[in-house]
Amino acid sequence: MIGSFDLALHTRVVFGAGTLDRLGELAREFGFKRTLVVTDKGLLPTGLSDRAKVLLAAAGIESWSFHDFEPNPDMTMVEAGRVVAASHDIDSLVALGGGSSLDCAKGINFVLTNGGTMRDYWGFGKAHLPMFPSIGIPTTAGTGSEAQAYALISDTETHRKMACGDPKASFRVAILDPELTVSQPHAVAAAAGFDAISHAVESFVTKKRTAISDLFAREAWRLLEANYEVVLRDPSNIEARGAMLLGAHEAGVAIEQSMLGATHACANPLTSRYGTTHAVAIGVMLPQVVRWNAEVVGERYGELLRVSGKAVTDNPGNQLAERLEELAGAGGLPSTLQSLNIPREDLPILAENATREWTGTFNPRPLDVSSARLLYERAY
Repeated sequence: MIGSFDLALHTRVVFGAGTLDRLGELAREFGFKRTLVVTDKGLLPTGLSDRAKVLLAAAGIESWSFHDFEPNPDMTMVEAGRVVAASHDIDSLVALGGGSSLDCAKGINFVLTNGGTMRDYWGFGKAHLPMFPSIGIPTTAGTGSEAQAYALISDTETHRKMACGDPKASFRVAILDPELTVSQPHAVAAAAGFDAISHAVESFVTKKRTAISDLFAREAWRLLEANYEVVLRDPSNIEARGAMLLGAHEAGVAIEQSMLGATHACANPLTSRYGTTHAVAIGVMLPQVVRWNAEVVGERYGELLRVSGKAVTDNPGNQLAERLEELAGAGGLPSTLQSLNIPREDLPILAENATREWTGTFNPRPLDVSSARLLYERAY
């Protein structure tokens, strides 16, 4: 039986090598006149932010930069961006960078156009006024944030990640230019790519999955699984880079329809409590969650294996988990919580925190304190 769904793809996708050159044309098409370019600090030495501003200027569009934010942007950083944007009376935004840049730009758009703080938008559909048009340009094949209406913003006081979503926050255009991902460091490519892989795997098995999310998650997995190791071995391979970028985007579309699961529920407390890089936490937790979930969705995992050309054994959950461990190993990602110096005595509080994460409610197996504790123990 095919479940019901409500699909509206709000974001136009412009894909291909060299498509950044179309930024000015696309911005003008959507009426940009005074634009804030939100770019993470790590990109500044590459000159990409300056290049974006030159392209905008050539199209007759004034622009200003904002880059005073860190990975996992929080409410304070978003407010700082709002102040800069308001001081220049902007009417549009361009987000250029990794997921942090894309999320921060969406966050700025929320508070600039609708007021308040990001806490006011935790959840979905809480922006009651129009929002400014925006363009998302990812430079990593990772979060797929450019495909999503959600901004993930950390609460400055509690450090919990708040998923703040509204259709009006969606980028009008996503420019997917694989040439922009070539200069990223190996470690960034490894972490971002594995994050994208986790999105494809989790969105394919959630309780909220639909025929549409299956379509995108399945294709995302096919592209990501086949090209992750290629990109790590040969960073200049534009074809593989493009496949990873498109796969990450398609996984982002799948998330919009099906959400995520226990892996992200268990990873987020590691980031908020210890500052563990999100993708590193994902790399540790995902194989264990797959093994645990296989009791109820083993056949779904078998389907992913077949998509990637693997002969399926009688234990597809463990087989997929082993493949994920192989991929994480290729990326040099840690494999245990112990290697991250997570105190074992903290596992009970981590388990409690994991059950408070929204994504856990979509997992195919119910995630309670005891099961979350089991997952952390297995990952230790």
